[in-house]
Amino acid sequence: MLLGWGVYLADRRYRLRLRENIALIGADSRLIRRAVSEAGKSVTELAAIWGRDEASVLALVREVRGWDSVEALQARGIVFLTPHLGCFEIASIYIAARREMTVLYRKPKLAALIPLMEAGRARRGVELAPADLSGVKMLLKALKMRRSVGILPDQVPSSGDGVWLPFFDRPAYTMTLPARLAIQTHSAVVMVAAERLALGRGYRLHFEPLDLPADVERATACINAAVETLAKRFPAQYLWSYNRFKTPQHAQRPDAAPARTEA
Repeated sequence: MLLGWGVYLADRRYRLRLRENIALIGADSRLIRRAVSEAGKSVTELAAIWGRDEASVLALVREVRGWDSVEALQARGIVFLTPHLGCFEIASIYIAARREMTVLYRKPKLAALIPLMEAGRARRGVELAPADLSGVKMLLKALKMRRSVGILPDQVPSSGDGVWLPFFDRPAYTMTLPARLAIQTHSAVVMVAAERLALGRGYRLHFEPLDLPADVERATACINAAVETLAKRFPAQYLWSYNRFKTPQHAQRPDAAPARTEA
């Protein structure tokens, strides 16, 4: 909590971006304060998630809603989509304890964090796939074998790997990879929200299957809408400080899009 406020007060660009993004849902000052505190928790809880053994981490999951719908899809490959909301790091650990999972990840800019991140995420049943062509091949292989993959659907892709689509009524460069993978392999798609419970009481996981059209762009628009729905349901826990509306280098913005520089 204190870390969130420290960054918020010290970094003007961070502060303006968070306030600008959360204004998209008509946030008042109370919700902004809660969002700042929750953003701080998302960083401090990483030590608890990455540093503990699997059994201790799984014990933090106090309630699970919708896993029965996942059980009904066990004969198919599944694309799990976990937005930047709540403790999204714990979702893959819970899923991988029940079925093998390949998770797409982007290495952090700070090199010192790479060993910690990789050790924390590469648990039993979790295979890490780098965010490049080799990683995409790993995801495709896993789905063809009717296994699971995990992707952050609201992460801005590199130039050429996305399409401009509305996100809270603003043009956002959006990855098409989840839709392409699901359509190509006839896999199921499941949205996942890892809700952070109050007073450090743990987490509640929500699993919700998503029925997508067969067209990649329309399917990607549906995914954006599903992320919006979750962000509205848990507004304080969505990571509004993430630069969701940035323009990747060499990606051409639509004429109607307001300018936003790369962070």
